[in-house]
Amino acid sequence: MAKSNYVPLFETKQVIGRIFFRCIAASIFLGICFIVMYRVMFFPVGGKAERWTWIGLFLSELWFCLYWFFTTVSRWNSVYRLPYIDRLSQRFGKELPGIDIFVCTADPLMEPPSIVVNTVLSVMAYDYPPEKLSIYLSDDGGSDLTFYAMLEAANFSKTWLPFCKKLKVEPTSPEAYFRTASEPVNAEWLSVKMGIIWPTRAGPIQRAIGQACQIEA
Repeated sequence: MAKSNYVPLFETKQVIGRIFFRCIAASIFLGICFIVMYRVMFFPVGGKAERWTWIGLFLSELWFCLYWFFTTVSRWNSVYRLPYIDRLSQRFGKELPGIDIFVCTADPLMEPPSIVVNTVLSVMAYDYPPEKLSIYLSDDGGSDLTFYAMLEAANFSKTWLPFCKKLKVEPTSPEAYFRTASEPVNAEWLSVKMGIIWPTRAGPIQRAIGQACQIEA
C-alpha cells in the first residue's frame, strides 16, 4: 500500500505537436501501404532477371518499412520529464553517489583563465552534497596565470557559494548570472556584483592576461 505522503520525484509532460506528428506518420503509413500493394499486384512475369530485381527491391522496401515502423512507434507518445531536485535530495540525500568533475584547460591565452574560473565556480555551486562532490582542474600547459586565477577563485568562492545556496542562483556561473540578472535582489546581491568582491578578483586576472599577451607579442 502506497504511503499517503508520497510525492513524485519528477513531473511528466507531453511533447508539444504530438497530434501533428501523428497525422504526418499516418499519411506516411498510408503511402507505404499503397507502395506494398503496388509491388504485390504488379509482379513481373518477364525474365528471371526482372523477377530477382523485383524481389530485391521489394525486400529492401520491406526492410525500410520495418525500420520506419519501429522508429515511429518509439516516438508515438513522446513525453519529457522534469525532476524535482529538492525532493530528490531530501529523499536520497544520504544515498547519492560521489561525483568527480574534471575541468580541462591547456592554453591561458586561447582559453582565458576567467572562463576557467567561471566554470570551476559554476560546478562548485551545484546543488549536490559538497562532501560527495570532487572537482579537479587539469592544466596541460601548467600556466602560472591559471594557477593565480584559481587562487583568486578560491577566495571568491567563500562568498559566491553561500550566496548561491541562499538565493538558489541559476545559472551558477558568476559571469552568466550577473549578465542575465536585470534587477538587484537585495543589498547582498549588490555587494557581490558591484562591491568589491568579484570585480577586484577579476581585475587582477585580466590585467595579468593583458601583460602576458604583451609579452607574447
